[in-house]
Amino acid sequence: MWNGMSAPVELPLGEKLDWKPVQRPTSTSLGGSHVMVRPVDAKNDAAPLFSVSHPPDGDPGIWTYLPDGPYESSDHLRQTLTWAETSEDRLYFTLVRLADERPLGLASYLRITPEFGAIEIGHIWFGMPLQRTTAATEAIYLLMRHAFDDLGYRRLEWKCNALNAASRRAAERFGFTFEGVFRKHQVVKGRNRDTAWYAITDDDWPAIQRGFDAWFAPENMDDEGRQRRPLGNLIEEARR
Repeated sequence: MWNGMSAPVELPLGEKLDWKPVQRPTSTSLGGSHVMVRPVDAKNDAAPLFSVSHPPDGDPGIWTYLPDGPYESSDHLRQTLTWAETSEDRLYFTLVRLADERPLGLASYLRITPEFGAIEIGHIWFGMPLQRTTAATEAIYLLMRHAFDDLGYRRLEWKCNALNAASRRAAERFGFTFEGVFRKHQVVKGRNRDTAWYAITDDDWPAIQRGFDAWFAPENMDDEGRQRRPLGNLIEEARR
């Protein structure tokens, strides 16, 4: 800035970076010990995904805060999944439990911005057999690790309806930092949506990854296969 009389005033600027845009994620498979995160297969995924997300066996509450659903039939869901097969942003994945190779949920990358190194995980839902399981946590971890370690993103975002208490708890459990609420951000299914924003940066990631590694470690498992110590606690310890 120049005031016309004195020397130019130095204004604060962000850290100078030797930055090159990263690549976009592609429809690849990410394998874990309990779950496979793989590209959507509309023909074969529609029926099992409909079953775990609609009555009589599924939880219709899955759709409360999502922009789509519930669906009238598995054929109706198949139409959306057919579109999802070719969508690049959102880039959808089916979550498949390895124990029985059963599709039990969906997740996606979205708002993908390679030039800035920012990406979001969203449109996540777990069918009842996947909810509150090690496989569910591993699915999110695989997407997080792929974004940071394989693709080199600087920022991973998690956004949800500010009224969605379960999603907000999940974001905090996974190590995301709350950054604020965007008021009157969207209109979803005819209702106002205030959006809660969370993020992890590449500076945060190493400690968070150590927390996940400690949570998955065999010594953290009891005789019934349940974790002895909560993930959130292990992440907080790793951050110290």
